[in-house]
Amino acid sequence: MRNMASVPQPAVAREQQHAHSLADTIRNTIRRLSFDLTSGGQHPHNFNRTPHHHHDFHDLGSEDVYEDAIEDDGNPESRSNSHLASVPLTPITDKGTDRTTSKNGMYLSHAATTSQLFAAPPLTPLTLVGYGERTKSRLLSPPLAEEIRHLIPLRLQLYDTWSLCYSLEQHGVSLTTLYSLSVPPRTTSRPGYVLIVEDKLGGIFGAYLNENPRPTKNGRYYGNGECFLWKSRIINRTPNASTTSLAYAGGDSDTASTKSVNIQFRAFPYTGINDYMILCEPGFLSVGGGDGKYGLYLDDQFEKGISNSCPAFGNEPLSECGVKFDIVGIEVWRISSS
Repeated sequence: MRNMASVPQPAVAREQQHAHSLADTIRNTIRRLSFDLTSGGQHPHNFNRTPHHHHDFHDLGSEDVYEDAIEDDGNPESRSNSHLASVPLTPITDKGTDRTTSKNGMYLSHAATTSQLFAAPPLTPLTLVGYGERTKSRLLSPPLAEEIRHLIPLRLQLYDTWSLCYSLEQHGVSLTTLYSLSVPPRTTSRPGYVLIVEDKLGGIFGAYLNENPRPTKNGRYYGNGECFLWKSRIINRTPNASTTSLAYAGGDSDTASTKSVNIQFRAFPYTGINDYMILCEPGFLSVGGGDGKYGLYLDDQFEKGISNSCPAFGNEPLSECGVKFDIVGIEVWRISSS
């Protein structure tokens, strides 16, 4: 008599077939994703198939042809995932070779990697707007602004114009004026702010704030983990500097350079230890706190400042003068769409 135990039941057979089909789909997907990384643009398995006109990459000026990264093994589920190979690609060029491939107007380097395919487009140079023609104290230069720009939220990095809200030289010594000029327009959505301070030794440092500086009731801290402290130091101002840099010129907006400015920049991001980000009152402005210390503190007369190591940002004192310093200049910049 035939052993019935050796005959697979219909349900079991269907489960086995589904498992094999799923495994094939996963293998094919992995092959497609590893197409560029594992072989520098050559298909790892050299499938010799008739090209499908929807997914082929033809080399301009050569006879080489890139075929689908998904193997047509007769499996319907494999074919159902083939649309993933035709995702639009950002135009790029291969600096290491003159060979370039094209598909439906999109260009793909032979040696392109996955990180290159999905890389963000380069940012346009920043324009700083707000300095008066006679303003001598200009704390924010394009190279410093670019350093800060790379650390702010991605949604704000796309804005290529920063607007000066407050300048100690242009608007006078008044913390109240700083607060009032920093209020965002009603049409602005979620702007960011850069606070810049200059000390007696010429040191430039400050903070990025995710909200405008303003007094709060009952001494309440506000802000989120996007905030950070930073400090910078000018190395030299030579016409032919060895490091890449931009500098600022006169006028209402600054984009070009007339003298080289090379800087060292260091940032201190949020540590997560506490939520003491921004604390402003009529008598002072502060950023960062904990253990009775301020990461950055400015009095309402803009004469004296304090910068201590604080748990919120784990920073070192920002001023080269030490924990206490004399204030020479202050600026607040708004980053927004308008």
